[in-house]
Amino acid sequence: MTDKVLTANRLSDGIAVWLDANGQWVENLQDAIVARHPEAVASLEAIGKRDFAQNRVVDVAVIDVQEQDGKLWPLRLRERIRAQGPTMEYAAGYRPADPAFIAV
Repeated sequence: MTDKVLTANRLSDGIAVWLDANGQWVENLQDAIVARHPEAVASLEAIGKRDFAQNRVVDVAVIDVQEQDGKLWPLRLRERIRAQGPTMEYAAGYRPADPAFIAV
């Protein structure tokens, strides 16, 4: 089984977020809690369903990640872009994604 994290978009502003070990939705993938066995994945899924039902987040998904040199890397390009931000400048305060991070 690959390592997994829970991601979503915050309902209030649409920003990509990840669940941390304190049960909080955080903006930095590197702060996410990592599930390494099926029971932990089931717990993440249950938390995602609960927080979706409570209108805290939308587009909830468990995604595959790998840890390299102490850093979490999503396996899918889509998730790397979500973790780093857009591939171009689009709004004040949001810089484009690091090309080295999203490169496959």
